[in-house]
Amino acid sequence: MILKLFNGEIYRMLHKKSIYIYFGALAAGYFILAFIRSGGFGDESAVTDAMTMFSLLPALAGGYLFSAIYTDDLNSKNLITLVGYGAGKITIIIVKFALIVLFGALVFTIAPLYHMAVYALLGRPAPGGAASVIYSISLKHFLTATAYSALSGIVVYGLQRTTFAIVTYLLLAFGVIGSLVSIALNTFAPGLTGILVSSITDRILYNMANGGPFIMPVAGYIVYIMIGLALSAAVFFKKEMEF
Repeated sequence: MILKLFNGEIYRMLHKKSIYIYFGALAAGYFILAFIRSGGFGDESAVTDAMTMFSLLPALAGGYLFSAIYTDDLNSKNLITLVGYGAGKITIIIVKFALIVLFGALVFTIAPLYHMAVYALLGRPAPGGAASVIYSISLKHFLTATAYSALSGIVVYGLQRTTFAIVTYLLLAFGVIGSLVSIALNTFAPGLTGILVSSITDRILYNMANGGPFIMPVAGYIVYIMIGLALSAAVFFKKEMEF
């Protein structure tokens, strides 16, 4: 059932015209923005700009993927249909998260290639060794977007309201919730600020660049994913569904 549902969801995603229109428009907008800024490019612009521009990808790219993978089913009542036809709730949660990982990995792999191609076309190719740094930055934001999707999935399965789910994801992706939690932790428990998703992915990125240990930050990241999936399952099983 998992493989059948997974293949069906991939087919659905690949045949959505909106996905090609949206990412095509996003790529065109990125090129126009880079072209406007190209007069001020320096030798390191390909790297420094990646730090800024890629920070928007969890919201701009991840937000669309989250909507297409998680909340389309709510609008079409397909989530109820899947359960009604025998798809287990755990199966649905696993498949949806696997889709986020798969399509997120695809987007965050292509983004650095496109970024470097645009800068090369505009006369400022990435310097030697910069590709690994740019991909590390992209990996950090991929991990961030994936964790936020897992956490926002709790709202998807618990409330089953499209607006609440998307708003939750975007508030996480734009750092609003993280900033509020950070302020609270700095006030009441400053020693715990390092447990935020953004802090954990920052440490993963830093350790990649400097050869530091991975065990603790990666373990912390996995805990976030497991909490998101476990709570999604818990609220999904408690949610009564009308067929």
